[in-house]
Amino acid sequence: MSRGRTVIAQGTFDILHPGHVHYLEEAAAMGDELYVIVARKANVDHKEAPVCPASQRRDVVGALEAVDEALLGHEEDIFVPIEEIDPDVIALGHDQHHDADAIRGALEERGVDCEVRRASAREPAADDEILSTRLIIDRIVERRS
Repeated sequence: MSRGRTVIAQGTFDILHPGHVHYLEEAAAMGDELYVIVARKANVDHKEAPVCPASQRRDVVGALEAVDEALLGHEEDIFVPIEEIDPDVIALGHDQHHDADAIRGALEERGVDCEVRRASAREPAADDEILSTRLIIDRIVERRS
């Protein structure tokens, strides 16, 4: 029996917001089963370190209806869980810093045959909706200072 199309999404997911939910729902729609790899603090080098611990971020992401399984990323080699899951699709967030062609090359070198797709952006549903963890944190700091 076939397991269906497996999709991997990944990210930091520090302070979940509607943009994260949109990304994960769109990723889930790309297949039948969605695995989400939550980045460990050690692997977040393109922006400020996460505020919330990795296990908390994993648990919150895993509680979303669209997510079949959330797991922590590998601390030294981000491709290890991808090789273990062997997905049909890797879904990138619309604004993630990843170079899709570089990811395709790394996957090919490791013998992982899967499609790399980028999710669409989500427009704010209201004027005051915040779709960025950094902007949420900035607002908290501003209002609590």
